Amino acid sequence: MHDRILILDFGSQVTQLIARRVREHGVYCEIVPFNRAAGMLEEFAPKGIILSGGPASVVATDTPRAPDAVFEMGVPVLGICYGEQTMCAQLGGHVEESDEREFGRAELEVTGDCALFDGVWSAGDKDQVWMSHGDRVGSLPPGFTTVAVSANAPFAAIANEERAFYAVQFHPEVAHTPRGSELLRNFALTICGCSGDWTMASFKDEEIAKIKAQVGSGRVICGLSGGVDSAVTAVLVHEAIGEQLQCVFVDTGLMRAGEATEVVDLFRGHYNIPLTHIDASAEFLGKLDGVSDPETKRKIIGATFIDVFEREAKSIGGADFLAQGTLYPDVIESVSFTGGPSVTIKSHHNVGGLPERMNMSLVEPLRELFKDEVRVLGRELGLPESFVGRHPFPGPGLAIRLPGEIARDKLEILRRADAIYLEEIRNAGLYDEIWQAFAVLLPVQTVGVMGDSRTYDYVCALRAVTSTDGMTADYYDFSHEFLGRTSTRISNEVRGINRVVYDITSKPPGTIEWE
Repeated sequence: MHDRILILDFGSQVTQLIARRVREHGVYCEIVPFNRAAGMLEEFAPKGIILSGGPASVVATDTPRAPDAVFEMGVPVLGICYGEQTMCAQLGGHVEESDEREFGRAELEVTGDCALFDGVWSAGDKDQVWMSHGDRVGSLPPGFTTVAVSANAPFAAIANEERAFYAVQFHPEVAHTPRGSELLRNFALTICGCSGDWTMASFKDEEIAKIKAQVGSGRVICGLSGGVDSAVTAVLVHEAIGEQLQCVFVDTGLMRAGEATEVVDLFRGHYNIPLTHIDASAEFLGKLDGVSDPETKRKIIGATFIDVFEREAKSIGGADFLAQGTLYPDVIESVSFTGGPSVTIKSHHNVGGLPERMNMSLVEPLRELFKDEVRVLGRELGLPESFVGRHPFPGPGLAIRLPGEIARDKLEILRRADAIYLEEIRNAGLYDEIWQAFAVLLPVQTVGVMGDSRTYDYVCALRAVTSTDGMTADYYDFSHEFLGRTSTRISNEVRGINRVVYDITSKPPGTIEWE
């Protein structure tokens, strides 16, 4: 059993980054909403606890607090931003409103030494950190000392070395605190004493053993979507149970160009995994006919997937389990205590379980992993780089990249434009620099002139973002030459499009891809 750290989530948009940074140092960790933590502290047996940031104000009434047991377990605790403030308030200090808020880059001045700073900062050092707070600590609890200050935070970092309690007002998990990852490493490996032995190789072996134990002699059906998550799930489950797995690739009619052929060739030809290829495009498109609301589209597609899998399970003589590529962000978002938009990101997924009528249990071997960790696991399993490194493609496919009602002719226009866009990105050697790129066919037609003819055709929007975890993203800064070449090709080669625009919207944490 690996050493583990538990992260209590108070609603920060970047809580997941804390987990990613800790895992980068070989320490397994999980995130739990603050109001669900009390019940799992003993069972999880963490070697340390991290309190995340959050949007609430400690000075207000009925705002989030950590369970008292957190401070009574005898394990190290690190508070971050709101986590620092609630730690101070709960342990006898004082938090106050401030007219001097700090948001963005700030200069930290180190005033004392502590184990959290070992090898990173010494008294007298100054460095950049990222702040995001309105309230601030006004006085410290007994036993704490100040080890760093900033212009508007007189207690920017505090420590109680005797109890191994530490807290910082800034966010060490974000890239804008350049040495923040080293602080989290100190906390996890040095202060908590974690061994740092959680690797993807060990995860693979342990997960294969778990799948064998869960499935036993049962049969598993796995739905392939054409994306990385389902592909890695299928290969991992196949390594565990072999011929007990039956993969089903459902062609929804909403796939990218050539995708069905790629999936079938990989799994039948390369891996020799039992695969049924079902062309259900007429069924999906029929149920989507006349539907324009994006959330309704997602739910229809999710329900139709279930119907198809249920029929297929019966046709092969029954299946005991359904394997799917649920990821850790899906799990976290499904239990979000804030009730915010993140709750509906994966409404087409079955994070909460399957309909009782299916009489199947879920096998979700990736539910502890982030997206980039899935890619690492895929490489560990020997999946070709061309598949592991492919851009994410949502389960609803082109349905949410075609706002408004869906029609076969519009899908074909979008599919061709998307293929040209990705081809140009590959030709320019940019594919691996970009997290996700895709075309969107807008429900807008404009008047244009092509040659000597007047046209009245659709507008195509191009999107490309950079990211490491899929939680936050920024647009990719293409050259004007690239955009000009690509838009010219799409306008010339795809009948039905006469205008191409490039979307430079960034994606803050917790927002959805495009709807």
